[in-house]
Amino acid sequence: MINVRGFLMQKKPTAYEIEAAAKRVQELIRKYRAEKLDEDERKVINEDYQVGDILRIACTPATAQVVDISPHYMWVDWPWEKKIDSDSKYGWIGLEAFPIDPDSDEWLEGLFYTYPAPHHLTVGDTCLVSIPETFVAVINIIYHDPPLDIGRLPRPHTTLVVRRIDNLEPIIRDDDVEEDSGIPIELDSAAPISLEVVFRAN
Repeated sequence: MINVRGFLMQKKPTAYEIEAAAKRVQELIRKYRAEKLDEDERKVINEDYQVGDILRIACTPATAQVVDISPHYMWVDWPWEKKIDSDSKYGWIGLEAFPIDPDSDEWLEGLFYTYPAPHHLTVGDTCLVSIPETFVAVINIIYHDPPLDIGRLPRPHTTLVVRRIDNLEPIIRDDDVEEDSGIPIELDSAAPISLEVVFRAN
């Protein structure tokens, strides 16, 4: 795992901080579910992950090229396997966007980061794309039936919705956004994301 200044590095939490985060996310999940109007919510069962788990996630750096830059975003040629979904309604062309502003919520709440950071790059430059070691809480698990159209293949069957353990504000439900206010992780992703359960509250 790369440890360079250009990545947003999360301070490695102590065992006490991980346990405290697990307890806090359980409280938030209980409150969130109690306020939901849909009493028939399907109980989610997954062999590997549970709502409330604390995970260590990371992704090995890969080299990507900067293809385009606008005032607010930079696009890179996605460095992992690109299988464009010809039946998708989105027309993905193998590029991924990163916000330019390192102080924006989008940048701070992301998982993938570039080194150098986007505001240091120009079209044609190469950079590294990675997930630095990050500790997150699973706040939801979503099963997609049929698999979710995201513009590329494979279409994911399962998405973990996570929140950084140093950003566990109350969960806000948005009926128009399936992932609510968390960060989605596709378990079918071509990127080599490693997921390790470091604490299970239940």
